[in-house]
Amino acid sequence: MIDRNRLTETFLTLVRFDAESFGERAISDWLRRRLEEIGLEVTEDDADALCGRRSASSSGNLYGILRGNTAGEPILLSAHMDTVKPGIGKRPIVREDGTITSDGTTVLGADDAAGLAAILEALTALAEDGVPHADVEVLFPVAEEIYGRGSAVFDYGRLRSHSAFCFDLTGRIGEAVTRQPSILAVRVTVEGVAAHAGFNPEDGINALTAAARALARIPTGRVAPDTTVNFGTIAGGSVTNAVPARVTVGGEVRSLIHEEAVRRGEEIRAIFEEEARRIGASAAVEITEMVRAFRTDPEAPVVRRFARAARAVGVEPAFGVTFGASDLNHYAAHGLEGIVAASAMQNVHTVHEYTRIGDMETCARLILALAADRASAESDG
Repeated sequence: MIDRNRLTETFLTLVRFDAESFGERAISDWLRRRLEEIGLEVTEDDADALCGRRSASSSGNLYGILRGNTAGEPILLSAHMDTVKPGIGKRPIVREDGTITSDGTTVLGADDAAGLAAILEALTALAEDGVPHADVEVLFPVAEEIYGRGSAVFDYGRLRSHSAFCFDLTGRIGEAVTRQPSILAVRVTVEGVAAHAGFNPEDGINALTAAARALARIPTGRVAPDTTVNFGTIAGGSVTNAVPARVTVGGEVRSLIHEEAVRRGEEIRAIFEEEARRIGASAAVEITEMVRAFRTDPEAPVVRRFARAARAVGVEPAFGVTFGASDLNHYAAHGLEGIVAASAMQNVHTVHEYTRIGDMETCARLILALAADRASAESDG
């Protein structure tokens, strides 16, 4: 029921669109037409405007529903429309062994066009072959690569599904994650007093000194099995012969336990404020929650359904955790129970990204099995 050639052509079409975050207009229009041809009722929201990023090249989130032909619990299938940079002018190359790469100057965009293509092919097979299925909802968000900005503003009151399958993970088809972390963005601005470094340095208060002393006290890296801390940017001063009056530091905290992420963030705040006070400076610490951690019970119906579907297509399911985020962080925050599943993308966020046609085909077959799963009505209530 899965057409390998059609699936490949769909993927090649999708990756040729320029679709960096908040530039998804062209791919969104194409996806909407394709979904409507399959038979879905499709709408687009105002996510780009709600995020303050509306332009001629931006789009909202796409939502669609394929009405079922039998009773059963609806499910939500999801993959995002945007890519990371460099993603303009992508040129996919199909290798003899079925591997698809870019030409090496851009990402390929299999993150997440492979997920999109697999979902489209599975939906097409459902509609063409008259496979019994309950309602299937799809959500294709924008700007997932920016902490899921699109899915953060979606109106979840529109959904009927309680189970979500988000296809946006590297790894072997059949692998999925049931936990993802909270991510807190940390931005620190240390204010000191400028002075000439040679004539009157004693009149200055060196903001960089306060920042350096604070950073030296804060553990970074994998600070606990479930938590990481990193500082990745620092900027300040203007010339070498002046005491720097302002320094900004940027970092993040990730933790599989939300409360631990918050505690670490407050610890960072206290250290920067203390070190600034020691030398007469001040520190303003902004901590912003980008996504919130979720944990799906390993025995939840959504996990069991995925495991059945994987085995039905000949792959062994495997469940784990990741320190990356996805749209499912926002889905879970709004009451959906779900997993993030491998979607035939490898070496993502690099110009060495690739996919394999065979993996996409297996992914599409798995999605078809998910939608057609009848055991769920009996064993999962």
